[in-house]
Amino acid sequence: MSFKIILIYVLKSLGIIIGIIVLYAVLGFLLPFIEVSAKDDNEKKEIPIYIYTNGVHTDIVMPVKNELQDWSAKIPFSNTTSKNTDYNYVGIGWGDKGFYLDTPTWADLKFSTAVKAAFWLSESAMHTSFYKTMTEASDCKKIMISKTQYQNLVKFVDAKFDKDQNGNYILVPTNAVYSDNDAFYDAKGRYSFLDTCNTWANNALKSAGQKAALWTPTDYGIFIHYK
Repeated sequence: MSFKIILIYVLKSLGIIIGIIVLYAVLGFLLPFIEVSAKDDNEKKEIPIYIYTNGVHTDIVMPVKNELQDWSAKIPFSNTTSKNTDYNYVGIGWGDKGFYLDTPTWADLKFSTAVKAAFWLSESAMHTSFYKTMTEASDCKKIMISKTQYQNLVKFVDAKFDKDQNGNYILVPTNAVYSDNDAFYDAKGRYSFLDTCNTWANNALKSAGQKAALWTPTDYGIFIHYK
């Protein structure tokens, strides 16, 4: 095979790759603006939840315990460094295990981590964080939902946790926690550039009948609907 033919194949391959990247960027920018409307179940909206982002990952924040769900029974306070028991809220997010453990901020992102995360090459994890209070801001929005909507949300979130033979969440033994109030657990599914941590959070909102983007790989695509 001549050098010219090889060069043509290389250029075509690069063209395809660049085309995919451009298409992804365009869709990643445009599709989040298409809103999936909230579904009103005509029940009293009495349970507060929050969407919270650290600039990379979006979490769904819920009451630690109410009459419908006790998250502390599944996500023990004792699994955090602080081991405090006076937390009132728990934030839960799904994502790539390597991305979560090695990339608390964009500044920590490594090329190898990004490649593995983008192309289904590593495992996933649930990140859980406890909070005593929640304060609304540009990075934290409060949503009031009904009991039925909350039950649907709990079912959606719980289904993503990997479980042992006794149905318990599987703690990831690591020192790479973000603070003294969080912990990581094994999760189901594979992260990719099509199914990101923010895509999961967006789908969680859909499961609870709340406003969401048609599809989004970023936290921005979620929060534009809650300004």
